[in-house]
Amino acid sequence: MNDHFKIYEHSRQRNVLDVRNLSVAFTGRKTKKTVLSDVSFSIRPGETVALVGESGSGKSVTALSLLRLIERSGGVISGATYFTDNDGQTVDILAQDEKELRAIRGNKISMIFQEPMTSLNPVLSVGFQITEAILAHRDVSAEEAKREAIDLLHKVEIPDPERRFGDYPQQFSGGMRQRVMIAMALACKPSLLIADEPTTALDVTTQARILDIIQRLKEEMNMAVLFITHDLGIV
Repeated sequence: MNDHFKIYEHSRQRNVLDVRNLSVAFTGRKTKKTVLSDVSFSIRPGETVALVGESGSGKSVTALSLLRLIERSGGVISGATYFTDNDGQTVDILAQDEKELRAIRGNKISMIFQEPMTSLNPVLSVGFQITEAILAHRDVSAEEAKREAIDLLHKVEIPDPERRFGDYPQQFSGGMRQRVMIAMALACKPSLLIADEPTTALDVTTQARILDIIQRLKEEMNMAVLFITHDLGIV
């Protein structure tokens, strides 16, 4: 085990996520701008925590920082983000190397975004993209991955999932594409789902349906959720 991979044994009742003094700054040639300063919060197993704020308040930067997805954009992250997986082991995400991060992203921690077409590949079927996520992190056959992907489409209430497995993202409505993103995010049964404004671009009726799906699957999987929004009504 290398020096950067720190594991802490603990009770399963410990927080799924424990963020301590998280700060983020972006650097230019001569300037350094701090956009987050000493953010701390925690999430317990099966709990939903809402992160609420107006546009530009740093909600998405916080979410992206948890998985260290802003470093290539010049973001400098400090503090600690302790994550506990379903096996009861805790790691400080900020101390992991890239290989170790790949084992966490999309596997133990998943994320869905406001606009699913920024994440879905338009030239690949939705079924292929879900099975790809399963095969990337789990030791299962292609046939088993396909069965699980179809079952996930059924769980997120995609009509006729066997047929729609082979359809492409542009053949789905906005609400249906968001359901596909939820299915993909939950493909590896993560301990934590980060939902970054997943209903903002949808009409009120579709919003309610997506929220119901997330809540139901959270309870079925005993999964923690970090829900990011600007709308207190949704909270």
